[in-house]
Amino acid sequence: MSDTKNVNSESDGGRKPLSVGRGKDSGTVKQSFSHGRSKQVVVEKKKKRITQPAGKTGKPAAAGASGGKPKVSKAAELAKKLGITEAELRARQMALKKREEDEKKRKAEDEARAEAQRRLAEEQERRQQEEEQRVEEEARRKAEEEARKKAEAEAARLAEEEARKPKAERKAPAKREPVRNEPVPEAEPDASPLAELGGRVKRAKPAAPPPAKPARRGEPKRRQGKLTIAAALDGDEVRQRSLASVRRAREKEKERRMAGQKDNKEKSSREVIVPETITLQELANRMTERVADVVKFMMKQGEMMRANDMLDADMAELIVEEFGHTVKRVSEADVEIGLEGPDDDEGDLVGRPPVVTIMGHVDHGKTSLLDAMRSTDVVSGEAGGITQHIGAYQVTLESGDKITFLDTPGHAAFSAMRARGADITDIVIIVVAADDGVMPQTIEAISHAKAAGVPIIIAVNKIDKPEADANKVLTELLQYDIQVEAMGGEVQAIEVSAKEKMGLDNLTEAITLQAEILELQANPDRDADGVVVESQLDKGRGPVATVLVKRGTLKRGDIVVAGSQWGKVRALVNERGQQLKEAGPTVPAEILGLDGAPDPGDPFVVVDNEQRAREITEYRIRMKKQARGAGPTAKASLEQMLSRLQSGAGETSEAPLVVKGDVQGSVEAITQAVEKMSTEEVRARVIYGAVGGISESDVLLAQSSGAPIIAFNTRANKQARELAEREGVEIRYYSVIYDLIDDVRDTLSGMLAPEKRETFIGYAEILEVFNITKVGKVAGCRVTEGVVKRGCGVRLLRDDVVIHEGMLKTLKRFKDEVPEVKEGNECGMAFERYEDIRVGDLIECFQVEMIERKLEVTN
Repeated sequence: MSDTKNVNSESDGGRKPLSVGRGKDSGTVKQSFSHGRSKQVVVEKKKKRITQPAGKTGKPAAAGASGGKPKVSKAAELAKKLGITEAELRARQMALKKREEDEKKRKAEDEARAEAQRRLAEEQERRQQEEEQRVEEEARRKAEEEARKKAEAEAARLAEEEARKPKAERKAPAKREPVRNEPVPEAEPDASPLAELGGRVKRAKPAAPPPAKPARRGEPKRRQGKLTIAAALDGDEVRQRSLASVRRAREKEKERRMAGQKDNKEKSSREVIVPETITLQELANRMTERVADVVKFMMKQGEMMRANDMLDADMAELIVEEFGHTVKRVSEADVEIGLEGPDDDEGDLVGRPPVVTIMGHVDHGKTSLLDAMRSTDVVSGEAGGITQHIGAYQVTLESGDKITFLDTPGHAAFSAMRARGADITDIVIIVVAADDGVMPQTIEAISHAKAAGVPIIIAVNKIDKPEADANKVLTELLQYDIQVEAMGGEVQAIEVSAKEKMGLDNLTEAITLQAEILELQANPDRDADGVVVESQLDKGRGPVATVLVKRGTLKRGDIVVAGSQWGKVRALVNERGQQLKEAGPTVPAEILGLDGAPDPGDPFVVVDNEQRAREITEYRIRMKKQARGAGPTAKASLEQMLSRLQSGAGETSEAPLVVKGDVQGSVEAITQAVEKMSTEEVRARVIYGAVGGISESDVLLAQSSGAPIIAFNTRANKQARELAEREGVEIRYYSVIYDLIDDVRDTLSGMLAPEKRETFIGYAEILEVFNITKVGKVAGCRVTEGVVKRGCGVRLLRDDVVIHEGMLKTLKRFKDEVPEVKEGNECGMAFERYEDIRVGDLIECFQVEMIERKLEVTN
């Protein structure tokens, strides 16, 4: 069907103009149909409405051609319906348009991304096909090579057999005339391998196959392979495998391998150690599984977890069993099981030197006695002439025997250090001055030695003094169950003089004899363990720990766990400052390389690897925090404080202190001594104690807590001193511990509330009551006993009942103010803010004294 458009203006020769109405152009169009049919159709063409805002003159937009009312745009009508302005409508339309454009852009990006992924997949598939073709080609070449080698071997064998046959037999048979219509066999190729080898064997050719349909042009002949030796010998056509067959074979091989891997996984079931808490990452590592697989399993269980999330033991056990492994539940404390290693066999034990601890009272000559045996002067290096550290030394005697000495302080503040020394010793030497006798610290040393169950040797020192009396000392020791050999006991007593070096040989012989009786032995061929004797923080070397090896041999490079610290031994130094390669049993040494200063008395042990060391130290640190955070003492003290506040008794006055010492043992001793001074009213609290010099952080801590800094054998650096001066923080330096303790005791004594003491001074009886204008009531009294003083305290007694207690305001004798009135004299009295007085009342006078209190000294 064809349409022919004829506008009315053209059919009428252009004489009839088009009618215009409401901005529309109209006309007729003639439509022609088949079989000569036609139809006139009226067409109206709408003009494009052009709207413009009012010009500068303020005229509205042009109206329609009809001259009617100005036209309102559709946008304005729509905005009016929505109740918004036209500008807001346009803004919304622009926003919608922008959203549509963004949506189109996003769709375009998604399509581009999908196209890139499709291309990547096609590229991977193409590479896979090429790889399959390459593998197939390689397999085919390998098969051809094997067939060629086999054919060559067969041809060589046949040629050799042909050469062995007689000449007559080797003649070729007579040629047979071909039968009519018999198919003539194809000629053998000239380049046959048999011809090259010189073989004359001709094999019968199979009958020609029926003619096949001619292949299409360009179609590869997949059944027609290359002519190979196998084809030449067998005459059979070599078939080539199709790609589908190769693909199926590879899929079967892949399935077989996957099944084998699953079988292997089932066979390699592991025993997984599960503690009380473990991270998901660590659990996956112990199972040798991928973390992603464990996370997927948890997601299936409805738990959204990450690799660092913690699992409890029950959940971890469920996961391990789900993955086909066996579970071994352990507790946190199991990390220390087997830490000290197995017990030693009797055959591995060898003799070792004894460990001797020297104990006694302050200034009884312990260090001087040790100096006499070491021929060194250690006393000059100690402040105040007293030992404030545990020193470990090894002495070699003239006989070649070795003795390890531990020198402990004798002051009362170091009782914990003395107890620690007694726990790691074999023999205890208690030094008693012949002129002083048994003192409190001597008694304490005896109790520590008995508690440790070690033999005791009494060294009566200072026998060179004129007032020395050794028998008196031995007699005093009987009160504490120390019976020497001279008095029928078993304890050896040696009279010595460290100053004059008298009796030293007898003392070393006594030590050697006691060591032989004890039969001290140890196994040097094992991992070392022992005790930390002392520790400090050296500025140049870092944390330094003095240790005493009990068993095994400590070597450089060993990984050591000491208390809650661990590290790799970088250096071993003896007491003379010499470098050691190793330290055997009962050898004292300083070790460098720990990550912190351990507490004195902590055991140390050598472990296999760093992971084990970290596990042990983390567990110990965690236990310390739990004990410190949930301790019953803190809870009890808090409850007591609350009860005191509720009862109105007030709270305990507290003196915070920051303590810095040169070694850990000194800090521990100061802390214990200070805490012993505490009472219900006042107490000193060490908010921070550590080894090393005073730093800026220590000053800031002291400033924020309002505490002074107690420095024991340490000093502050320049920056810390300047900061302390600016912030007003007091730093007190001490080198002798009892000076420090006395100052702290005086400070606490000043914090105590003074004691009120009441003293009775006299009685007075009211004889008359006078009412004086502007003064009030005044009592005329007679002093019946003692004396009455102006400003003293008074109690008003009526029928022997106290009805008022206050202060005496006025005391007059006749008309004059007097300071006091004695017994038998009359006087006038007035009381502060009280006037209910009667004749016959009795006045009791007293004075109140404020007496300062002091802390009691406790040893």
